Amino acid sequence: MVKMNVRLKMILLMVMSLVLGFSSAVDFRWRKGGGFSGRFTRAAGSSVVFPVHGNVYPLGYYNVTINIGQPPRPYYLDLDTGSDLTWLQCDAPCVRCLEAPHPLYQPSNDLIPCNDPLCKAMHMNGNHRYEAAEQCDYEVEYADGGSSLGVLVRDVFSLNYTEGLRLTPRLALGCGYDQIPGASSHHPLDGVLGLGRGKVSILSQLHSQGHVKNVIGHCLSSLGGGILFFGDDLYDSSRVSWTPMSRENSKHYSPAMGGELLFGGRTTGLKNLLTIFDSGSSYTYFNTKAYQAVTYLLKRELSGKPLKEARDDHTLPLCWQGRRPFMSIEEVKKYFKPLALSFKTGWRSKTLFEIPPEAYLIISRKGNVCLGILNGTEIGLQNLNLIGDISMQDQMIIYDNEKQSIGWIPADCDELASLQASAAQVYEY
Repeated sequence: MVKMNVRLKMILLMVMSLVLGFSSAVDFRWRKGGGFSGRFTRAAGSSVVFPVHGNVYPLGYYNVTINIGQPPRPYYLDLDTGSDLTWLQCDAPCVRCLEAPHPLYQPSNDLIPCNDPLCKAMHMNGNHRYEAAEQCDYEVEYADGGSSLGVLVRDVFSLNYTEGLRLTPRLALGCGYDQIPGASSHHPLDGVLGLGRGKVSILSQLHSQGHVKNVIGHCLSSLGGGILFFGDDLYDSSRVSWTPMSRENSKHYSPAMGGELLFGGRTTGLKNLLTIFDSGSSYTYFNTKAYQAVTYLLKRELSGKPLKEARDDHTLPLCWQGRRPFMSIEEVKKYFKPLALSFKTGWRSKTLFEIPPEAYLIISRKGNVCLGILNGTEIGLQNLNLIGDISMQDQMIIYDNEKQSIGWIPADCDELASLQASAAQVYEY
C-alpha cells in the first residue's frame, strides 16, 4: 500500500508539472506543506479529485460519480457551482421522480432535525414553516424551472484523497421525493452536486469537518470530460489570474467588480457587467444589451465572409453555414474574433478572462457553426451575465472561499483527466 501511494503521488506531481509548469516536485511538496492552520489534519494537505464526464454539446451537461450510503452505491450527479444543496432522487417513497441511470437512493435513518444549524442555514429568511420538528424539509428551485422537494438526511460519502487515503465522512444531503424537470433537464440524472458558497454545500461541510481547505476547482475539456477537485494543492497560485469574489452576492461565485466586455481586444463600451461563474449551465448567457452588442458585432464581422445564417438550424438561436458542413471549430474559428471580460482587481490593476471563439462556438449535427452565448434576460436572468461551461473549457477555474477570490489558468484538461484516471487505477490495483 505504501508503494502504491508513493507511485500515485508521483503521477499526480507529473500531471501538475506538465500542465501548470511546476519547476520540480520538490517545489510542489514545499508549497503543499506550508501555510496550513493547526486545526487541519495531515490529510488536509491533499485534494479530493473526481473525474468528470460529459460535454457541452451534444450531451449538454457534465457530471461526476459519487459513492454514497452503506454499502456505498454510485450515483451520477450534475456538478453545479450555482447552488448549495446536494440531493438525490429518493425512494421515501417517491411522489414524482424523473428517469435516472441508477436505482433510487434509499434514505438513511439519520434525519436532520429542524433545529440543526445546517437546516437553519438553508432557511435563513425565517419564512419557512416546519411540518415536523424531527425533520428538515427543503425545496430548491432552479433558473430553468426545475425543482426538488424533500428532506435532509445524513449519510456516508466515500471519497479518495490524491494521496490514496480513503475518506468516509457523514454529510448532509437532500432526499428528493418530488422532482419537477426544468426546461433544460433533458438528460437522466440521479441528482445534483451542490458546490456553492453556502454552509450546506458538500465543500463547506468537508471544510467544517477539517478534511479539506475551502477551495473548489474544475477543469473541463473541450473534448469532453475533465476533473473536479476540493482543496488547494493542485495548482500554483502564483500562476493563476485572480479577481476578488463579491461579498454582496454571497450566494454565487461572482467577481466583486463588474466586468467590461471586449470584442477583438477592443472595448464594446459595456462596463460593470454583473457576472456569475456557473458550472450548472452548459452555455453562457449575457443580458439583452450585451447579447445584442455581441451578435451585432459578429454579424458585422462576418459580412463578406463565406458564411450565411442557417435559419433552418434550430440547435441554438443563431447558427451560420458554410459552403460545406464544418467538422470542427478549427475550420471556422478564423472568421470569429475573441471576446473577453476585464475585471478590476485593485485601484488600477485588471485581470482578463478570455473567451476565444472555441469557447463560445459549437458545431451542430448539421455541420453549422452556432453561437453558444444566449440571451439571459429572455429566460429570467434579468441583468445577470452567466459564464457557463462552454466558456470555461480548457481552463482550470478555481473558487477560493478562504481568500475570497476566483481564479483561472489555461490547462490541458483532457490530459489532466487521463492522468488522474491512471493515478486512480494505480491505487485501485
